[in-house]
Amino acid sequence: MNPVVDIENVTFAYGDSVAVRDVSLTISEGDFLGLIGPNGSGKTTLLHLMLGLYAPDSGSIELFGEPVSEFDRGERIGYVSQQATSRGGTMPVTVREVVTMGRFPHAGHARLTERDREIVDDAMETVGITDLADQRANQLSGGQRQRAFIARALASEADLLALDEPTVGVDAESRDEFYRLLESLNESGITIVLIEHDIGVVTDRADHIACINQELYHHGDTESFVESDALTEAYGTSGQVVHHHH
Repeated sequence: MNPVVDIENVTFAYGDSVAVRDVSLTISEGDFLGLIGPNGSGKTTLLHLMLGLYAPDSGSIELFGEPVSEFDRGERIGYVSQQATSRGGTMPVTVREVVTMGRFPHAGHARLTERDREIVDDAMETVGITDLADQRANQLSGGQRQRAFIARALASEADLLALDEPTVGVDAESRDEFYRLLESLNESGITIVLIEHDIGVVTDRADHIACINQELYHHGDTESFVESDALTEAYGTSGQVVHHHH
């Protein structure tokens, strides 16, 4: 499998405060990686480094085989932040318009084609929001809004979905449905990186785990993580119960 993300000896600090120290890991095509760690452990920082939103102080990062600083195919990445799903926003746009934004990188300055519109329709159908197409995005529930952002990524034909605690403020039933959707998207070949505070959810759903608290305590398949001491080492005595139903 080709590497989607390749991180080597990366360190990053906010001023004098080190957030990520000497981390190396590779995410391969088709992986479903759960990125876990205690609050303030550097998870979101590491995700931002992977996506080129921050530049490392030392070390190197490649995205789809290119130095991340030179990568310019943003349509290959679907990024859903905590804020995207927990806040409605004030833009008076419809769900269809949100999803259609995913086609803009492909259309460039040209008008959207019938094929573009079909891809938008298919993306909404895949995530189950066709009936919400004409509703304003700022009137959606957290779970619905989250699906709209996933649909936008699908419409852009993203190869990598990066999700930062996407179920904040979402009810339990919608959360379960959402994770079933992620599993299905991963089975269709999309690489997923998921930050989630509920360790049980991550070990049940992801096939690889990266456990971080500034430094990387574990990166490997879920079974080897469950059998390791990484949880105790990274979280101290506050590690939560780990489920694992693979």
